[in-house]
Amino acid sequence: MNPEDLGFDADRLERVADICHWYVDEGKFPGTSVIVARRGRIAFRDTYGMADIEAGKKIEDDTIFRIFSMTKPITSIALMQLVETGKVLLTNPVSRFIPSFRDVKVYVSGDQDTWEGEPPQREPTIHDILTHMSGLGAGFDRGPIGRIYRANGLAFGVRRDATLAEHCDLLASLPLAFHPGTQWRYGASTDVCGRVVEVVSGMTLDRYFAEHIFEPLRMEDTAFWVPPEKWDRFAQNYQRRDGALEPFPGRYDRPPKMLSGAGGLVGTIDDYHRFATALVRGGELDGARIIGRKTLQYMALNHLPGGADLAQMAAGASETANEGVGFGLGFGVVIEPTSLGSLSSIGEYMWGGAASTAFWVDPVEEITVVFMTQLTPSATYPIRPQLRWTVNQALID
Repeated sequence: MNPEDLGFDADRLERVADICHWYVDEGKFPGTSVIVARRGRIAFRDTYGMADIEAGKKIEDDTIFRIFSMTKPITSIALMQLVETGKVLLTNPVSRFIPSFRDVKVYVSGDQDTWEGEPPQREPTIHDILTHMSGLGAGFDRGPIGRIYRANGLAFGVRRDATLAEHCDLLASLPLAFHPGTQWRYGASTDVCGRVVEVVSGMTLDRYFAEHIFEPLRMEDTAFWVPPEKWDRFAQNYQRRDGALEPFPGRYDRPPKMLSGAGGLVGTIDDYHRFATALVRGGELDGARIIGRKTLQYMALNHLPGGADLAQMAAGASETANEGVGFGLGFGVVIEPTSLGSLSSIGEYMWGGAASTAFWVDPVEEITVVFMTQLTPSATYPIRPQLRWTVNQALID
């Protein structure tokens, strides 16, 4: 497809490749892959660098990446599919589906060995877990909440020796960081969303994803693990240590016991492009509808109280800038581009993953962008705002 036919200046769009190639040539990323599309049609794609430096393996179009927290929008869509059936209401307490959440306590004092809590002002709801306003924390949190999570084996988000049901019961036994609905904290909420999907559907999360999202959208390489016949396509993950890239592996060679809806999936850039294309088309792709148009519009509204942005509501880290960004049902949502300080549209929604991957959907310009690399943590370099500038500056209509 000629970029001009989709409203892009082809020469200016090459700046996307320039910035990605610079990161690779400078030894900052092992390799990069990016797709820019408009109205569901690819205007630009570029693949550059290595999928596995030690093995001498280049990134290809069919390379499989850890998408980590880009799993969250998929899980959120799955849960909202069940809301659409009437089997779940956003106002339902989580305990309706996971009984252990009846007994949650809000942190008052203490540390990992002994802590004190008080009853929440109200139980966490389905809306709370979709918006990260449940009070659940994470092992990367600072202070006592993070220490308590780490002491319970949650340093990296999940315990792989637990099932999703066991994991959620463990979360319910730990202190909430705040009373539900009063703050925003990025953490384990989307794993709880995944467990609600299992309980309501009567299916394991991997099977539900396959039947209701991956198979309809023909996302053939997205899963919770990499089978032997695809292993040679799996990229290595890296971290920077002493100024150099060093492998930062994880185990994906067998089906995991823990099906993490917050961060467990792997997949190709083309698979995620198909997911993003379904979103920009209002929930449908090639005749397969995964979510209703009005439902998706509702999900992409800012659901933070009083129209606040994350700078006002967030406690802790996330996968987006906080200024000018609100939060919907599973996505960050741009509410003020000038505060964000990045070229974007009001209503654009997005998220990223811990290995520096990212995507966004711009319903105003009908643009989707998917970016893949494998460098942990995601805050190492400002590639996400740089991509927004280099993509959007190329628009000519």
